[in-house]
Amino acid sequence: MRSGERNIWVWAEALELLQASERWQRRIFAVEAAHAPPCWQPAVDLFQDGAELTLLVALPGVDPRRVEVVLDAADVLVRGERAMPSAGHRAAIHRLEIPYGRFERRIALPAGDFGLQQQFFDNGCLVLLLRQLG
Repeated sequence: MRSGERNIWVWAEALELLQASERWQRRIFAVEAAHAPPCWQPAVDLFQDGAELTLLVALPGVDPRRVEVVLDAADVLVRGERAMPSAGHRAAIHRLEIPYGRFERRIALPAGDFGLQQQFFDNGCLVLLLRQLG
């Protein structure tokens, strides 16, 4: 094998290794993106008046159909997603302070057994009304 042929062979091998590496990297990042943790947490206020709890979760601009509420014995989990406005997909962004993407917030409840009585949106806040059971 002449030295010129050896150089071509070495470069071909190197290129093949780089391409294989890029394929693995794309696979790894695709899996990580699918299982990505939430990227932001909404602000929360919690008020108690006797046996009633009122939980306010600040979610302006969030589609109520994209919100999930899970109540268990010790806490409330609120999760969902705030979609980027359609203008942001094609425009040059000069400032981006409002968080977009997946969110999740786990809120510890006071001692006691609570049940969800009502859930609605009011002025950009998710309002959860809970009542102590028993």
